[in-house]
Amino acid sequence: LEQVVQTLQTTADQNLRNQANKVLTALKEHDSAWQTAGTVLEQSNDHATRFFALTVLEDAIKFRWKALPNEQREGIRNYVVKKLIDITSNDDYTREASKRTFVNKLNLILVQILKQEWPHNWPNFIPEIVDSSTKSEVLCENNMNVLRLLSEEVFDYSKEEMISDKVKMLKEQFNSEFRRIFDLCQLVLNSSQRPSLVIVTLRTLLRFLAWIPLGYIFETDLVNQLLTKFLPNTTFRNDTLACLTEIAGLKEAKYDMIFQNMFITVMRILSQQLPLETDIPAEYDRAMEREQDFIRGLSLFFVSFFSQHLDILEQPENHSGAVQGMMYLVSISMVDDKEIFKICLEFWSKFAKELYDSDRLGGGGRTSLLNLGSNPGNFARKNIYASVLQRVRNVMISRMAKPEEVLVVEDDDGSIVRETTKDTDAIAQYKTMRDTLVYLTHLDPQNTEEIMLTKLTQQNSLTLDVFNWNDLNTLCWAIGSISGAMTVSDEKRFLVIVIRDLLQLCERKRGKDNKAVVASNIMYVVGQYPRFLEQHWRFLKTVVHKLFEFMHELHPGVQDMACDTFLKISQKCRRQFVFLHPTETQPFIEELLGTILNTTRDLSPHQRLTFYEAVGHMVKEQENEAVRNKLLAALMQPASTQWRQLMEQGSSSPQALTELTNIQRLADILRTNVRVCSSMGYTFRPQLQAIYLDMLHVYKFYGEQISQQVRESGPAIVQHKHIKVMRVVKVEILRLIETFVQDAQNNEDIANNFCPVLIEPVLLDYERGEPITRQPEVLQLFTAIVNKLRTDSNLAMDGKFVHQMLGPLFNPTLELITKDFVENPEHRVNFYKLLRALARYSFEQLFSVPPETQKSVMDSIVWAFKHPDRTNSELGLEILERVLQNVANAPDTFAQPFYSKYYLSLVQDILYVLTDRLHKSSFTMHTTILQMLFTAVAQGRVKEPLNPSCADNRAFLVQTVSTTISEAFPNVSRADADGFVAGMLEPKDPAQFKTHVRDFLVRLREFSGDQDLDQLYSKEREEERLRKQQQLLQERAAVPGMLTQQEKDEMADL
Repeated sequence: LEQVVQTLQTTADQNLRNQANKVLTALKEHDSAWQTAGTVLEQSNDHATRFFALTVLEDAIKFRWKALPNEQREGIRNYVVKKLIDITSNDDYTREASKRTFVNKLNLILVQILKQEWPHNWPNFIPEIVDSSTKSEVLCENNMNVLRLLSEEVFDYSKEEMISDKVKMLKEQFNSEFRRIFDLCQLVLNSSQRPSLVIVTLRTLLRFLAWIPLGYIFETDLVNQLLTKFLPNTTFRNDTLACLTEIAGLKEAKYDMIFQNMFITVMRILSQQLPLETDIPAEYDRAMEREQDFIRGLSLFFVSFFSQHLDILEQPENHSGAVQGMMYLVSISMVDDKEIFKICLEFWSKFAKELYDSDRLGGGGRTSLLNLGSNPGNFARKNIYASVLQRVRNVMISRMAKPEEVLVVEDDDGSIVRETTKDTDAIAQYKTMRDTLVYLTHLDPQNTEEIMLTKLTQQNSLTLDVFNWNDLNTLCWAIGSISGAMTVSDEKRFLVIVIRDLLQLCERKRGKDNKAVVASNIMYVVGQYPRFLEQHWRFLKTVVHKLFEFMHELHPGVQDMACDTFLKISQKCRRQFVFLHPTETQPFIEELLGTILNTTRDLSPHQRLTFYEAVGHMVKEQENEAVRNKLLAALMQPASTQWRQLMEQGSSSPQALTELTNIQRLADILRTNVRVCSSMGYTFRPQLQAIYLDMLHVYKFYGEQISQQVRESGPAIVQHKHIKVMRVVKVEILRLIETFVQDAQNNEDIANNFCPVLIEPVLLDYERGEPITRQPEVLQLFTAIVNKLRTDSNLAMDGKFVHQMLGPLFNPTLELITKDFVENPEHRVNFYKLLRALARYSFEQLFSVPPETQKSVMDSIVWAFKHPDRTNSELGLEILERVLQNVANAPDTFAQPFYSKYYLSLVQDILYVLTDRLHKSSFTMHTTILQMLFTAVAQGRVKEPLNPSCADNRAFLVQTVSTTISEAFPNVSRADADGFVAGMLEPKDPAQFKTHVRDFLVRLREFSGDQDLDQLYSKEREEERLRKQQQLLQERAAVPGMLTQQEKDEMADL
């Protein structure tokens, strides 16, 4: 065994390591392997081998404990306790890392035993561990670790580990016996001269503070002891500060005086250890790890205390202490450490919001996120913190994170480059900082403006040599972030100065990199102020012309930002471009269309597409249909001219369309149409109608060409360039139709004028073409059509649309996706999305098919929810849920044959995915469907016998499902299985049903070895997240300048 373990850990030969791993895995999974653990632990001198034996023993305790006889359980328990006492009674183990690791593992094993045995089979555990701790400080130190781990398991991690009744019992037991543990902690803190024991005790106490009765904390000498004995001592201050932070997070009005004295004492000690005038960022950079941890701990303490007890500090006699404490936090906020800044930022964000709410309400009432004051002078609360808020604004502006829209960045080498990947952390941080600065601006817009303009003047100064990219970037990102937070007149004055200074800076600075940075900032700032631009046409026109200049600038990232900013402005200010302004001879859109080829000549293809999409937004805004169609024709004129030329060539010589250059031109033309259609929606109809039939002829022609090439040269031909580009043309045609359909405003028009002509060129090509040539986008298109037409799809083409669509799509797609779970993933997902749409809107037509086809539909649904990929499995469950809902509402002539044919197999298939480890994330949907199935029997909706030999469907279901569970999990007793199934047949609300199933799965875990039960709570977490997100969105909408455009769109959807 030692040789095998050493081979796994030390050999460089991958084959040998794989063999060793295979052997050890097989040994670990053997039912009796745990019985050898004691021998290995006693006789082996190899640390890794002994550790392996502990993992085998731990698995047996976790997953086989209930199957072991009582004497074996007691033997394991006694062995582990004896082993721990033998090792930890001697101080030697603390000096050797391998022994400390071994003891830590033994501690975890002991806790696993306690979770199974305490209190019913081990009622004296707490008295025993406390008594043994009083006899030896060395032993006490490890006992503290055991108590800490037990507290974590019961109060922090129990939800995913144990059934709800067991958790409740352990918590009650811990509470009832805590007096002994607390007395032990007090004994150590009062008397011990062993620093390591005091530190472990403080860390253990930290875990207790979150749940113990408040009397232990506030009605004993604990707080005073922490403040006077341990906080001044640098050896203990970090752990003491962590305890005080936990205490500061508690709230109980009758202990306010203790909280006040605690804060005053901490500030007094802090003024001695770290005076307020200290340059904390510089001190942090110089400090050792322990001192850095202290500064990090201070940030947590201040945030915790301020979040709960500002109402105490806002009493007149405590104002100076509150401001002093916040000044510490401002200084800590400037420390160059991401985690510390996140801690501080979270508080400043909440604090600024609460001050804003308080200021807006005139000080009435207590706010929700922080416990702020509610005294009659509340309206002046922001004045208490004026000096603090000024410094916080400086912090936010000087440290502003990079917004998502900025593409020109400084790389690690100091060069200015185009950003290639998004920094998600920076984007999330920007959103929080933006919100904070918006609130701070509302509280004092003049101060915010003064700070920003002062910094901009410094950057633009001819005498001060302070220009640098980082300072200019953070400043401009901050300026852009407060759009809408000032009054219209203040914003106009402020923005005119900012843009003027930035344009001067752009003209004055030399060097491509400098100009690129300034240009990037100009584009970002103007893109953030659509309200200003919309109200000032001449300024808007100047900005757009400047963007057109930047479109000819070849520095990396500048053209991209210019096009993206132009798109954003065209979306926000689109009406201004089609309106004839005073002193103008024509609307700007006409001027733009006249110079479009010159404006876009230096753009790359993807940038040109963005440009055309932007102009599409402007054209759509023209309300006069005739004028709009004329503008659309002018916009598309270059593409349409090329299209007509290519169609004429193809008409006289079809082979001309097989030339690579012509295929690529067709693809580019179609991409342009797609992007303009995406911005114009249904108003794009005249352009689509003009090319629609020709487009479908091209689709059919290329489909025939590709299939012929595959038949003649084999499947590998699809990788050849001209075939790949032909397929791109087909995809863009499908994408164009789909884009148009999704925004269509007339179902009758789609059903009568666009759908019928799709059948032959698209569906027959899909059905008759070689399997490798079938495009998954076909399924996507018809899904979009069904989702758009909804129930009208049942009437389209005289009621024949659904059947004419299903015939060519169903079996050819099954041929692609039923070979295995891996190949053709896009076809698989799109096929299930189509089935979901049909189950939702065309259920009768979907199931009014021959029995063998109906069985194929149900088999497809089962394959979907059994698929290991989460997207497919969740689609399958959604379809099944919809099908069962429709069956429940269907007449008996349909429902009873359905139940007879599919009910039992569906129950077994859902139980299968419920109990396997691949589909834990879909637990909520599993329980929803199980409840639908079991309720159907419980309420007597399944009228035909599920088994001819048993007329009672309820009794038969209990017997059948219980037998299935007992066979799959031999260690589950038949009584437990019967109780589980019978419980599912009893009336329960969805939450009770889910808890019933979840508790049973936790029991199964003890036998199956499946450790991943966290997913069983994923749905609740997701629902809670969405609820909070929606609530937050509504709160933010009430603050001027707070919502981003994306959030405004989300609000519109809501």
